[in-house]
Amino acid sequence: MKNKLALFKFVIRYLGFLKAVPLLPYLFDSQLMLWTLFVRPQILDAFDNIESEVLRWQGTGKRLHKYGGMQFDFNGKEIGHIHSNGLLDIRFSRKIKKQLLAEGKVNRHHIFEKSGWISFYIENISDAQYAKQLLRKAYEGLYAN
Repeated sequence: MKNKLALFKFVIRYLGFLKAVPLLPYLFDSQLMLWTLFVRPQILDAFDNIESEVLRWQGTGKRLHKYGGMQFDFNGKEIGHIHSNGLLDIRFSRKIKKQLLAEGKVNRHHIFEKSGWISFYIENISDAQYAKQLLRKAYEGLYAN
């Protein structure tokens, strides 16, 4: 995952202050989407697959994430969001995060490493299945509260 996210991490680390510039995160994310379209178009099918599944769950909706990408909400609370390069970010409790990290499929969040946030890089259609499982787990946690 590290090599695939090198440019993304560089921008976040050294140009992250630009996220405060109106509309700039959306412009950056649209460039990620174009890159994905030309380099890994199958990932866009995975995004559509995830979106259609999540939006079938009661009380869910979608909107643009404040730093770019597609955000899924349950009753106004964020379930998770997908950046246009295939990076899925979801917030869990630290206990659940620890369990997920032990399974070895997810990584610490690219910014908030010590929080409950996790990152999962969607590379293919089969990763979309696991992404839906992660989003469902977060949804059920919000639904229970």
